[in-house]
Amino acid sequence: MQSRAPHGSLFGQEGLDAILMGSAFATCAVLMHGDGVYQLIRDQRSSGTSTRDYSVSYGALGDYGVETVFCVQEDLTERRLVVDDLVIPVTVIDRAAVASLLNDYNTILDF
Repeated sequence: MQSRAPHGSLFGQEGLDAILMGSAFATCAVLMHGDGVYQLIRDQRSSGTSTRDYSVSYGALGDYGVETVFCVQEDLTERRLVVDDLVIPVTVIDRAAVASLLNDYNTILDF
């Protein structure tokens, strides 16, 4: 799960790195929720922050076997975002479906 904004800390970048590494050993999916949806916005400008724009790296997930990236519809709506604002295709789910989705996986990492 990615739940934090992309800039101001290393959580997002470290989470993406963990996803890419973990996908070599297990079936992985990604859930972007809360401020984590900001990590997928196109054309980010990270100047003036202590982090770089790594959002384009999400495009490599398919090459690493990560086939599904989920976004919570309510989180997108609350942030005035639509799927066309994002750098990759996502599967949109509602907040009520999150618990069921998480039950499908043995290990959950939250960054």
